[in-house]
Amino acid sequence: MQLRPVFEGVMSRSRSLWRAAVCAMAFCVASGLHADEESARPLPDTAAFIEEVRQNLRSDRLLLEQYTFTEKRVEQRLSGKGAVKKTKTESFEVYPSLEPGRMYRRLVARDGVPVPEKELAEQDRKHEARAEKAERRRAEDDEGRREEERVVAEIPMIYDVELVGRETMDERSVIVVAFAPRPGYKAVTKGGRFLQKIAGRAWVDEEDRQLVRVEAKLLDNLGVGPAGVVRLQKGATSYFHRRKINAEIWLPSDARFTGAAKVLLFFGGSIDALFEYSDYKKFSVSTETAIQ
Repeated sequence: MQLRPVFEGVMSRSRSLWRAAVCAMAFCVASGLHADEESARPLPDTAAFIEEVRQNLRSDRLLLEQYTFTEKRVEQRLSGKGAVKKTKTESFEVYPSLEPGRMYRRLVARDGVPVPEKELAEQDRKHEARAEKAERRRAEDDEGRREEERVVAEIPMIYDVELVGRETMDERSVIVVAFAPRPGYKAVTKGGRFLQKIAGRAWVDEEDRQLVRVEAKLLDNLGVGPAGVVRLQKGATSYFHRRKINAEIWLPSDARFTGAAKVLLFFGGSIDALFEYSDYKKFSVSTETAIQ
C-alpha cells in the first residue's frame, strides 16, 4: 500500500478538525516566541474565553473561498534512523469558487520544474469535467460541514482545557491554551474519536479571539486508510499556523506533519510533510473567469 495518499489524507483530516476546534500541541513553544511583559496581568475567565473563541471558529474552507493563493508542499521520506531518503516538492495555484466544493488546486511545478502546458491543459479539462458532478459534490460538501459542526459542539466534552499563560506571537498578544482528553469520556462523532488521541496547546489571539497556532502530539496509535490497516504510530507530531491577512481575516500560513506508520504488522515508513500557504489575493469573479 502506498503511504503517501494515506499521510496526505491524515494531514487533510487533521487540518479540517483543527479548523473546527481549539486543539493541539504537546511540545515546547516554538523558537521566536517570547514571554509577554504583561504576563502578570490576569488571564481571562476560562469558560467565557473558550466560548468566545468557539463562536469565532470558522471553517478555513469557507474563508479560503474568498482568496486565491499558492500552496507549496515539501515532503521528505525518512529512513528508520531518521535520515532523509527522498524529497519531493509540489507547488499549486489554488482558486476558490463561488459554488461550494469547487476549489481548484492546479499543480504548476514539481521539484521547482514548471508543469508542461499540455499537462496544465489536462488538469483544466478534468476540473471542468468534475463540474458536471457539482450537485453530488455539493451534497458531500454540506455533509462535511455538518460533521464539522457536530465535532465543534462536542469539543467541550472531549477536552479538559486550561488557560496557562500569555505570550507574544507575530507581534500580537496571545493566550496559551493547554488541552488534554478528558478521562472517561467516550466521543460520539468520528472526528471526536480522532481528537481524543491528541493533546497539546493552542495559541489564541487575545484581541480577535482567533486561533493562531496549534501544535499536537498523537497519544496512541491511530488506524487510518481502508479498514484501518495503516496505523500511525504514537508520538507523531504536527502543527498548524495562521496569520492575519489584509487586516481582516485569519488564514493558514503553514502546517507540518511528522510521523511513522505500520501497514498491518510491518513498518511502512516515516514522513515529514511541510505545507506553506502564500500570495493571498482577494477573490473576484474576474479572477475565476481568467482560469477557466
